[in-house]
Amino acid sequence: MNRTETAFETLETFISDPKTPLERKIFDIGPWFHNLHLPDGTQTAPNHPLGDFPSFKWEKISGAIPKSLKGWNVLDIGCNAGFYSFELARRGAYVTGIDLDGHYLRQARWAARQFGLQEKVKFRKMQIYDLAHSGTTYDMVVFMGVFYHLRYPLLALDIVAQKFKKLLLFQTLTMPGEEVMEMVDDLPIENREVMLNSGWPKMAFIENSLAGDATNWWAPNHAAVEAMLRSGGLEVVKRPDHEVYLCTHSGIEKSGNYEPEELSSAAKSVRSVITG
Repeated sequence: MNRTETAFETLETFISDPKTPLERKIFDIGPWFHNLHLPDGTQTAPNHPLGDFPSFKWEKISGAIPKSLKGWNVLDIGCNAGFYSFELARRGAYVTGIDLDGHYLRQARWAARQFGLQEKVKFRKMQIYDLAHSGTTYDMVVFMGVFYHLRYPLLALDIVAQKFKKLLLFQTLTMPGEEVMEMVDDLPIENREVMLNSGWPKMAFIENSLAGDATNWWAPNHAAVEAMLRSGGLEVVKRPDHEVYLCTHSGIEKSGNYEPEELSSAAKSVRSVITG
């Protein structure tokens, strides 16, 4: 969601020698993080260091999402240039994509016109914590590639958990390993050494940068991802790809969870910190 100078922005992901008017336009509004395949076959980031991103990820997760989303309202958090927004709109959904980065939002709005999807998709410059003060809910929320960039990630997850009715598609950078240990209902304070177990839910804090990106703040392990989702009243129903979790509401309330007033106040406080 935040845009700062990252290692990615120095890479030549775009068309290096634009020849057609369309290629020149793509070049002018670059660099691109999403490699969109436009209707005539032109790509926005053919030299992407990750390959055909995020198409190769979509191929793995698309089968876990209903083929028809007709009548669904979908929220795409950290929408970037709109790849996932467009794919879900093609399945019949009305999609709202939000991002803080005006550069990517301009790309997304331009691409929506190229695809003829401007009536199905709208893009807004919006902070994720602002969702706490919105009464709008969605059938589905896409929350991919954002969690680990946030200074206040669990607050954001708690907010998002209140904003969807049917499905949450969640993805985050994680620590290596898939170990999960059985959790006890209450841990005695003198037994804290158990937290050193590789299957204990934990999240590494990245003080400086990771992969040249200073906005990479967190790397939870798999056990922590599942635990945080459960603590928000969510249930993982599918894992369509590495680091990707498809969730529904579990219907189980966790003791010690926030009060609604606490969540709203926390989001307001974060907003004040961010805006100064």
